[in-house]
Amino acid sequence: MALTTSSPSSPSGSADATGARTAEAAGTIEGARERIDALDDRIIGLIQERMAVSAVIQKARIESGGRRVHTSRENEILGNYSRALGKPGASLALKLLELSRGRV
Repeated sequence: MALTTSSPSSPSGSADATGARTAEAAGTIEGARERIDALDDRIIGLIQERMAVSAVIQKARIESGGRRVHTSRENEILGNYSRALGKPGASLALKLLELSRGRV
C-alpha cells in the first residue's frame, strides 16, 4: 500500500515528510536535517576513531600484563559525560565504552 501525503499548504492540514504544515517550516526542517546528517557523519567518524585509539590502549595494557578494562578510568569518563550532559550523558558514555571494549 502506497502512502500519500498532502502538500504543506493543503487544506486538510496533513503534514508532509517533514511533519511541517507550511512550506517555510518544511524548508527550515529540511535544512536543519541536512546539518544533523552531516553532524551524525562526523560523530560516527569520531566514534570509530575513539574505538581505534581504545584498541591501542587495551593492547598496550594487556601486553604489559594488565587488564583489558581499567575501571577507574571508565568511571572518570562516565563522570565527565554525566557532568557535561546530565544523566543521559552517562548512558551515552556507557554505550561508547561498550563499543570500545574487546576490540583487541
